[in-house]
Order: sequence, then structure tokens, then C-alpha cells
Amino acid sequence: MAESESGQDKTEDPTEKRKKDAREKGEIARSKELNTVTVTLAGAGALLAFGGGLAQTLMELMRTNFTLSREVLIDERSMGIFLMASGKIALLATQPVLLVLLIAAIIGPVSLGGFLFSSSSLAPKFSRMNPLSGIKRMFSVNALSELLKALAKFFMILIVALAVLSADRDDLLAIANEPLEQAIIHSVQVVGWSALWMAAGLLIIAAVDVPIQLWQAHKKLLMTKQEVRDEYKDSEGKPEVKQRIRQLQREASQRRMMAAIPEADVIITNPTHYAVALKYDPEKGSAPLLLAKGADFIALKIREIASEHKIQVLESPALARSIYYSTELEEEIPAGLYLAVAQVLAYVYQIRQYRAGKGKPPEPLKDLPIPPDLRRDS
Repeated sequence: MAESESGQDKTEDPTEKRKKDAREKGEIARSKELNTVTVTLAGAGALLAFGGGLAQTLMELMRTNFTLSREVLIDERSMGIFLMASGKIALLATQPVLLVLLIAAIIGPVSLGGFLFSSSSLAPKFSRMNPLSGIKRMFSVNALSELLKALAKFFMILIVALAVLSADRDDLLAIANEPLEQAIIHSVQVVGWSALWMAAGLLIIAAVDVPIQLWQAHKKLLMTKQEVRDEYKDSEGKPEVKQRIRQLQREASQRRMMAAIPEADVIITNPTHYAVALKYDPEKGSAPLLLAKGADFIALKIREIASEHKIQVLESPALARSIYYSTELEEEIPAGLYLAVAQVLAYVYQIRQYRAGKGKPPEPLKDLPIPPDLRRDS
């Protein structure tokens, strides 16, 4: 079981942040055996596919360069011209094979861990120049596993090579009796199939190495419980900082709420424990909006601000509690309270008319209709 420097067991799976940081540093699972198998198989396949044409092109190139005329031999400029022409022909002939090898060299590493370019992995690490660290790596578990893999590859290739040579013995002996051009093409085919079978033998090594590399990469990223807690604090913020932020947010919200009270049409109270401030805009045609609400000390402040701005204050304990618990700030009241609030607003309108000398004093409000599901007794 892995242990950290502090002695705690690394038993927790890595977090997404830990994985992201490791990937940015280039610390992901890679398998050299998978890369080797991919390139070797691709090279053998390319040799089988393009080997015949490549052999013919190279034979023609050799024939041309070994059958030179007397005029060419005595011309000092001919050597450079023939060299450039021969290089161009050889490059074009080997281009398909080289292109297949290039693609395989890209696909091999990308197939495990995906594409990654990390500048941090290119940075020099002076710790690797320490002789003691080098000796420690030479006798580490990782070095032992690399040695065992190398021995396994050697014996695997040896066994497959002996089997292939034994199976191709007749073909190899027949090459000696074939014409030169046919023998060269036949040799390329034998070499291609031999390489393909030996590369296929390495698939066993790669099939074992890939899960090991994935397991080692995962093991390296394991975390202790303390590391998980510390990372959570760093990403989410320390509890005291979060508490302070929430406090500042509440204070800012209360300041906005108190500043909106002068715009209210009516304040409904409990009368002492709760207070809610409502505003209704008939031009918008929407339901009444809750501008402010509070209990105890905040309710007292709401009533004080209402008194300063001469806003009508009505006592309706049941309605005040229902609005307080069912409606959030700057939201419309529930549909179940439309009728009760409409009666309150109508009452406030009648009071305004009466004070302006345009009507009779309104009758006192009767019991307001509040649905059972919205009623709060305390």
C-alpha cells in the first residue's frame, strides 16, 4: 500500500484536479512496448505491401549506377548529378514505407493516454544528474521490471524467429536457385513476413505491459485523505473565508432590500415578529412583488423605514407569515395568495382616496382567505 511522506496511506482515488495537474506535467500512462509493437507491425506490413516495388526500384537504381558510359566516367560533374538523382529516386521509393512508420509512431503513444504536449516534461531536471539518484534508479523495482521485460522480449523474439526460420526453410533454400531479380523480391517477402510474425509475438508483451502502466500511473496519483481535504479547501475556499463571503453577501442583500422599501405599496406585519413589503404595478399586469421581508430586528427596521416614508402598515399575522415563508425576495407572491393580497391592496387604495378627500373611510379588513397549504401558524 502506498504511503505518503507524512505516513498516511494513499487510499483515495485521484480527484479531477489531480489528474489535470498530472497531465499538464506530462505524467500520464505510456507504454514503450505498445509503441514498439505498433511501429514494428506497421513497418512489416508496409514492407509486405510496398516491398516488391521498392526492390525493383532499387535494383534498377543499382543497375543504372553500375553501368556507366565512358563519357560519364571522365566527367567530374557526373558524380554529383548521379548522386542527387539516385537520392531522389531512393527517397520516392521508400516514401510509402516511411510515411506508414511515421503514422504508426504517432498512433502508438496517442492510443494510450491521448495526445499530449507538455513543456514541463521538456524542462531539464537537475535531480537526474545526481549519481546517487541514478544508482538508486538502476536498482529500483522499475529497473527490475524493465530488465524482465527486456529478457521476455528477447526470448519471445528468439522463439518466434526460430519458428519462422524453420517454417521458411524451404523458401530460403529455393532463393538460391531463382533468378537474381526474383530472388531479391522473394527475399523481401520472406523478411517482411518474418518481421510481421516476430512483431506479432511482441503483442503478448504489450498486452501485459499496458495494464501495468495504467495501474502504476493510477497508483502514482493516489491521494491521502488529508490531501483530498486540502485540495477541497484550496478549490472551494476555507470555511472561515466562505463564511465571511456569505456574510458580506447577506449584508449587501439586506442593503438592497432596505433601499427598495420606499417603493412598496404596503407593509404587512405580524405585528412584531414578521414584516413583508409588497409592491404592485398595474401597468405590468403581473402579480404583486415581494420587495423586502424580515423577522424580529429586521422586521422592526422595515417598519421604521415604512414610517419614515409614510407607507401604509397593516397588521395581518396569518398573511404576513404566509408571504414570509412562501415567497423569496423580488419574486411574485404565490397564486394562492392573490385574493388575500388583492383585498389588502384595495383597502390601501381606499385609505389613500379617503385621505385625499375623495371617498368614505374603508371598513376594517375581515379575515383574509389563505389556503391551508400556505398557512403558517408560527
